[in-house]
Amino acid sequence: MEIILKKDVAKLGNADDIVTVKAGYAINYLIPQGYAILATESAKKVHAENIRQRAHKEAKLRADAEALAARLAETLVKVTAKVSETGKIYGSVTTAQIAEALVAAGLDIDKKDVTILSESVKELGTYEASVKCYKDIKGTFKFEVVAE
Repeated sequence: MEIILKKDVAKLGNADDIVTVKAGYAINYLIPQGYAILATESAKKVHAENIRQRAHKEAKLRADAEALAARLAETLVKVTAKVSETGKIYGSVTTAQIAEALVAAGLDIDKKDVTILSESVKELGTYEASVKCYKDIKGTFKFEVVAE
């Protein structure tokens, strides 16, 4: 069954994509939750017109996302954590802590968009993370874990 996504759906597609899914998934979940509409001929025509009108807005969003990714590449964020005498962190550093540090550095980033590239952060040191700036544009930056 073909549907038009109204919102981004993880592992399926981004808003305004036309995708094919199983009928039960579309009818029972995507459409009632407001994530999608049926891709009828009239809906496809309206969708095509909306895409045409949004093309210049898309270019501006991409340019802003690329600028954010470039700014992130130059950024080194410091995240504080409680540590033991041996230098190990109590718990681990989370994406929420990194997002808070980025907001403190003047970058408006949501914690859902942050991904830590190393397996786990349980010791002091410098690590890498990435931020989803826009659909397929990701910015990578370094963050340093320091003791409180």
